[in-house]
Amino acid sequence: MFMRLFKEQHLSSPHWRNQRPYVMSEEACIKPGDSMGLCTLLVSGYLRAHNLSVNQLVHVSGAGDFQLGQIDILKDPCPVSERKNSDVMDSDDNQIQIIDTFVPDPLNQEPLLVENIPDPLAGEQTWPTEAEMEEAYESNKQRKVVKRKLPRGTSEYQAAWIVDDTDDEGDDSQNDNPDGAGMVIDEKDHSEHDSDSSDIDAVSHFTEKFDQETIGGSEMGDDENLTKEQIEEDIKRIKESNADDEEFPDEVETPLDVPARKRFAKYRGLKSFRTSSWDPKESLPPEYARIFAFDKFTRTQKHVLAKRAELDEESSKDCARIGSYVMLHVKNVPTDVASKLCHPSRRLPVVVSGLLEHESKISVLHFSIKKHDSYEAPIRSKEPLIFNVGFRQFTARPLFSSDNINCNKHKMERFLHHGRFSIASVYAPISFPPVPLIVLKNIDGQQPVIAAVGTLKSVDPDQIILKKIVLTGYPQRVSKLKAMVRYMFHHPEDVRWFKSLLSCGRNMANAAGSRRLSALTVR
Repeated sequence: MFMRLFKEQHLSSPHWRNQRPYVMSEEACIKPGDSMGLCTLLVSGYLRAHNLSVNQLVHVSGAGDFQLGQIDILKDPCPVSERKNSDVMDSDDNQIQIIDTFVPDPLNQEPLLVENIPDPLAGEQTWPTEAEMEEAYESNKQRKVVKRKLPRGTSEYQAAWIVDDTDDEGDDSQNDNPDGAGMVIDEKDHSEHDSDSSDIDAVSHFTEKFDQETIGGSEMGDDENLTKEQIEEDIKRIKESNADDEEFPDEVETPLDVPARKRFAKYRGLKSFRTSSWDPKESLPPEYARIFAFDKFTRTQKHVLAKRAELDEESSKDCARIGSYVMLHVKNVPTDVASKLCHPSRRLPVVVSGLLEHESKISVLHFSIKKHDSYEAPIRSKEPLIFNVGFRQFTARPLFSSDNINCNKHKMERFLHHGRFSIASVYAPISFPPVPLIVLKNIDGQQPVIAAVGTLKSVDPDQIILKKIVLTGYPQRVSKLKAMVRYMFHHPEDVRWFKSLLSCGRNMANAAGSRRLSALTVR
């Protein structure tokens, strides 16, 4: 009975793998190219999952995204039904027989786009230029100061950054948000990037641009310049910061040597983290317009999958059928990368996967991630990790945040904690869910270990991630209408600066009429 049930079992392939055509190489070799340092990678194998068009882009695992120069349909070396009375030593079986050949159409071939080329006149970025900053500075010097009604103890600069005023003040202050059009997929012709840029190089280019700010605590220094005692001290400090962040999230103390109004100048007071408004297009840097965004990602995904289904149904002249034994001509592959893939000592096969539309372009991907049970070390935000997303592998610096279903703002988390899911946001090539995620972390002198697992949740550059802090103090006396809190501020000017905000104490009762200090947030 057991053997009968065991015989009837079938191996089910993952859904994400069945969404795309792929070839697992039976043979791989190099053909010299016309350009210096580039070659054509020839990969032979059976085509699986779906039909593959010669106009599609392909991803070579360990190399990157490339265009196809040609697809050859070869004679099956291992047919299911062999001819009777066939000579095993037939000379024809030892030669490659090309049955059909597909050549890409220059008009229909997908371009290899990685970054968007923004139009400076289209208003795709909201960050002012240096000339605009100089002009605004001169105009502010010459402008007359107009007096207006402000909350008591509030300065002119501070009032411009208050999103929600207190209930007892009637003046409404609004932020002057620059106008900026949303980023959409640009279908116009752009200059193609070099094919030798791999996924790791492309993603690292973006993470180095946007990940300059240090998140809480001190960053680990260069291990080559640190002694063993310094490294152990840094590891101990990181573990203590992880424990403090888990027990007292977002709570900070005002430094003694720096005024609070200067230390927290980037932060903005919010009356409610859930209901207060925040413009996702506000103060975007010019580099942010180089990534791609969708008007409606779900609708685009349905359109892409429907287009792939049409490719499977119709018999096109530029399409290789599923189950065929093919030879893929992957052009403009770096010679050094192709040599490593085709080295005789390499025992793993080369996997070439067909990309869906838009999957070579860079955007902001959000993963639902959970720390692996076997990994005990702290994982900080913006720490370099190895992401294995489906058939891709790249290095990124994820930004962790909480998964808030009831609001459009997500609170940044400084560490990835055990036992709960968080959102990891990275700059990476676009993928359509469902796609699994395995996060690896490099350890000095050892093989990478599994640090976290998850799945792709969404692709949205407009998702708001805010860094939240709560100023804390020590309550000395608490009455019905007032409370005296010590060591929250160390300068009288700081008290007047933050006086207009309503406080919210975790360990303090909500007394009517008491002034409370709200959480301060910064993007």
